[in-house]
Amino acid sequence: MNAIERLAVLRAEALACTACRLAETRTQVVFGVGDPEADLMFIGEAPGRNEDLQGEPFVGAAGKLLTQLLSEIGLERSDVYIANVVKCRPPGNRDPRPDEIDACKPFLRGQLELIDPRVVVTLGNFATKLLLRTETGITRLRGHVYAWWRGKHLIPTYHPAAALRGGERVLAAMRDDFALVRQTLDAPPEPPPEPEPVHEPAPAEPRQLGLFG
Repeated sequence: MNAIERLAVLRAEALACTACRLAETRTQVVFGVGDPEADLMFIGEAPGRNEDLQGEPFVGAAGKLLTQLLSEIGLERSDVYIANVVKCRPPGNRDPRPDEIDACKPFLRGQLELIDPRVVVTLGNFATKLLLRTETGITRLRGHVYAWWRGKHLIPTYHPAAALRGGERVLAAMRDDFALVRQTLDAPPEPPPEPEPVHEPAPAEPRQLGLFG
């Protein structure tokens, strides 16, 4: 079974998931959408009302802005993969709770492993803090490329909804971040480091992500 087929199996498992309380209030599971072999993956917090109704992440006004920003760096939605940390809408659009995040860990981790993007963009404060394991806010973190899990690059930016609320200042910052995404994608992949001789058993892989710990 290849990675695309395994991703389809993972999606089917998510659609049937009842591992947390969000299964009781959702309309649809919002698994993710896009190119299953994308070099670029976007991760947001959780589905909102429109996403819950349509079963697709980042639709409505925020989704239109995301599509526009992608077009400005020469990409379409079909060129990337878009997902959320949590696959079901929390009631009232509240923040996901720790047990809900924990229940969704296998789905997000599976998406990252199977799609294997070179660049991951976190959209908004919640996803950024969670994936970078930090309490530092998005305003300070954005504008930089972070070395991340399994050799991937992570670039934080604002949630598109924040740009719709925050006006030209936030939108200009997002445009700068998307330009950084384009620059990172265009850079040649870094060669793997030369292996070093091992004279004793190698330690286990460090816990780089609390989300996947």
